[in-house]
Amino acid sequence: MTRLGIVPFWKQYDRKVVLKASQLAEDLGYHSVWIPEAWGYEQFQLLTEIAVHTKRIGLATGIANIFSRSAGLLAMSTATLDEISEGRAILGLGTSGKNVIENFHGIPYRKPLTRMRETIGILRTLWKGERLTPEQSSLADLRHFKLEMTPTRPDIPIYVASLQHKAINEIGRSADGWVPTFWPYKNFSEGMAWVEEGAREVGRDPSEIELAPFLAVVPIDDLDFARSMIKPLVSFYIGGMGTYYHAMFCRFGFQENADLVRELYNSGDRKKAAAAVSDELIDAIAICGPPELCREKLAEWESQGMGTGLVNLPQGAPYEMLEGALKAIAPA
Repeated sequence: MTRLGIVPFWKQYDRKVVLKASQLAEDLGYHSVWIPEAWGYEQFQLLTEIAVHTKRIGLATGIANIFSRSAGLLAMSTATLDEISEGRAILGLGTSGKNVIENFHGIPYRKPLTRMRETIGILRTLWKGERLTPEQSSLADLRHFKLEMTPTRPDIPIYVASLQHKAINEIGRSADGWVPTFWPYKNFSEGMAWVEEGAREVGRDPSEIELAPFLAVVPIDDLDFARSMIKPLVSFYIGGMGTYYHAMFCRFGFQENADLVRELYNSGDRKKAAAAVSDELIDAIAICGPPELCREKLAEWESQGMGTGLVNLPQGAPYEMLEGALKAIAPA
């Protein structure tokens, strides 16, 4: 049985709709709900709201950046959520990007890889009830603090969203899961090889580290229309989200298409940019078509190493549309 989580979009976020969808997802056997955060709602409070209205579904940050909250605050917030939810918290972490960190949060975007590594170490220490030591951070003047509460679990799962080689290596050394975005599924093995490199360097079993990609699934019969629903977001990531996604698509054989989309997007013609995203690219990073075909494709993604598929919910969709989509590909 395919293990799936759900991921609402941070824009046009409707608390009541997402809460109702989370309750339905729990009833249908979905594994987890991953709540995003950018410059809208605050995710830990949203997760707590869902926690008190559900009983089994996992509750994940999807994704918490490591700059706007200190490692100590991340430890406290996650441990508190884990206690309220009776052991259902999952901490998804990422480095975010320079623009939002410096121009929204007002924090210097320095040494993201170092900060990620040290943050995870601090989290593990605090959740185990141990005291911090100055040696644990080169970026902060740590002293011998420990949490003055007993976390429900000392080993709350930590998943990291990343696309870069060195950062993915670090996942193998210290995290429990890798969360790629728009990574072509037939190339998962390349990223997981980087995870394995890091794991073996520190004597970890690579099989204990889960691949949990974000993916769009549009289970409707009109395949062309289904693809068209995803293309605007993909064009935004190629043209408006820095160089990471463009470079990734180039690396995996989509350079001509990625160059065209970026050129159109940056010229200001957003509609043409979206239309220019090729069907081949969409089929490499998303799942579209009739529900039965979507279920077959999910199995194919599993065969490429996917442990939990994190299904993006349509932006601003009414509950009735979400209900149909969740039921169409339900794991139960």
